[in-house]
Amino acid sequence: MVEATLQIDLKAIKANWHTLDRLSAPHVETAAVVKADAYSLGTGEVATCLRDAGVKSFFVAQSPEGATLRNCLADMSRIFVLNGHMKGDTEDLAQYRLIPVLNSAAQFSQHMQHLPNRPYAIQINTGMNRLGMEWSEFRDILPQFATTKPELIMSHLACADEVGHAMNEIQLKAFTEITRSLNIPKSLAATGGILLGDEYHFDLTRPGIGLYGGLPFKQAQSVVRLEIPVIQTRLVRAGGTIGYGAEGSAQVDRKIATLAAGYADGVFRWLGGQSRLWSDDVDCPVVGRISMDLITVDVSKLAEPPQSLELLCEHQSIDDLAADASTIGYEVLTNLGSRYKRVYSESS
Repeated sequence: MVEATLQIDLKAIKANWHTLDRLSAPHVETAAVVKADAYSLGTGEVATCLRDAGVKSFFVAQSPEGATLRNCLADMSRIFVLNGHMKGDTEDLAQYRLIPVLNSAAQFSQHMQHLPNRPYAIQINTGMNRLGMEWSEFRDILPQFATTKPELIMSHLACADEVGHAMNEIQLKAFTEITRSLNIPKSLAATGGILLGDEYHFDLTRPGIGLYGGLPFKQAQSVVRLEIPVIQTRLVRAGGTIGYGAEGSAQVDRKIATLAAGYADGVFRWLGGQSRLWSDDVDCPVVGRISMDLITVDVSKLAEPPQSLELLCEHQSIDDLAADASTIGYEVLTNLGSRYKRVYSESS
């Protein structure tokens, strides 16, 4: 069987969490965001290792993700659902002891109607204008906190990865003013917010991308390696072309290896002709278009035909690859394909 291998270093994930935990202010809880199947790296394996590292609270996007996570953890860890209490979520929220992050007065009413005695959190819109209650909605439900307090009040920073951006201070000020008088745990900072400093940390931080080795956490240890097997190697003579549209070409004789992955596996089509793979310390450029299942790579610099090449390694991080594709590391991670054989290790 020809199968690419995605190696996932759980020890590196733990180390990244511990570092972000130390960077969070004293007495602040450091949670973990494991939505989208732990950024495609595997909810069960990643969440279990983070729980063992000391994580007590987890964040997912949707209630089915929360159900999967609860089945993996089978303990009393808190699991927050960022999309809130949507129509059809009630059974999962109750059965799997999930905490919806309520984003509107309508969600608040739905939760009070269907699960009035169950925990919940609230998100406030402080300027990102994506999810969260407006101040007027939040003000109207404040009297009900006398009988039913949220577990957490949170907001989300729009520009935390840009240290000097004015929106950071604007949102911090808004969040502080709205929640100042409330004796309820608060959260504003994800990975980027942690790096902005203690004033952004409040009672709980919730790192995501930094756990998995991505920017803006420059201190992060690398978490993933992607090794792709070579199916066939051929000599393309000068004047020959390579791949769809004859976009790849050989001005001189070139050794071309065809690898067993493509855009169906999350190797973006527009990386063709501008990215590279690696054999130890030797870079091998992609030639021509990336196909659904195949990549063609120039291996002329190698003395022997390779058995495999690496797309993600110490020479090329998720953010390096993202730069080649004019995207971000988040998208590279979450597009890593289901056909990869995932191998988990505790090695550094």
